[in-house]
Amino acid sequence: MSLVDVTGLRVEFGALRAVDGLSFRLEEGAALALVGESGSGKSTVASALLGLHRGTGARVEGSVEVAGTDVQRASDEELRRLRGGRAAMVFQDPLSSLDPYYAIGDQIAEVYRVHARASRRAARARAVEVLDRVGIPDAARRSRSRPHEFSGGMRQRALIAMALACEPRLLIADEPTTALDVTVQAQVLDLLHTLREETGMGLLLVTHDVGVAAESVDEVLVMRHGRAVEHGPVAGVLGAPAEPYTRELLAAVPRLDAPRKASTDPAEVVLEATGLRREFGRGKRAVTAVDDVSLTLRRGET
Repeated sequence: MSLVDVTGLRVEFGALRAVDGLSFRLEEGAALALVGESGSGKSTVASALLGLHRGTGARVEGSVEVAGTDVQRASDEELRRLRGGRAAMVFQDPLSSLDPYYAIGDQIAEVYRVHARASRRAARARAVEVLDRVGIPDAARRSRSRPHEFSGGMRQRALIAMALACEPRLLIADEPTTALDVTVQAQVLDLLHTLREETGMGLLLVTHDVGVAAESVDEVLVMRHGRAVEHGPVAGVLGAPAEPYTRELLAAVPRLDAPRKASTDPAEVVLEATGLRREFGRGKRAVTAVDDVSLTLRRGET
């Protein structure tokens, strides 16, 4: 039996059909990327796998099975056991996904207590363990920090730690690197790859970035307007795309080796600032970070 088996999935919000007849499978330990532009239905599919559309007014049709659970027919209690237990999700914005009033460790411990029926002390120890596992330095001390005391990359690691607390069979990562700089993005992707190898969990990666998909998964499913445009091994789909839309996605990726149009004017100004001033704070507590800075950068200058 496949870890994820989706057949003829349709999701409608009123008159809008966000997902239209989508079918795919994900095997144990494998990694699949849902790729497409914003509005293609990727996140809607990810939410459907955990039954998150239930109670929202959305109309969901088709068959969705995740880790042995028929999501469409499951009771609310069965869905609660699935979410966070056998399947977990890392959302796009970690700051809005974490409670700002509670320590990171307490939020992770709560997930573990609910699913593992563990004591408060055991849950706390588990929270420190998974924070250390995802690379949070001095995990015991930092587990007492609140979300605003973590950087963006550390918050994303904390969400991954929360997802791993109960050792799920499936991890759904919905645009997990969108708000991160390229260095931290690479670290998070490397972390997901390492964890998948260590635990044998399946990974469903939702991304609009073709480059992220190319480095992180075994198969790619390209979506447009809620439908599957192309599906297959990552090397085949991205190396020799058969569909025009897939080629357009690849063409939209910036390339450092692409030929540049030469300028006919060697004195062309590419950056100019005059009298730049930047202050933080107000009144007597204001701090001037930049004061009356002017500069001109011409093509070819460094």
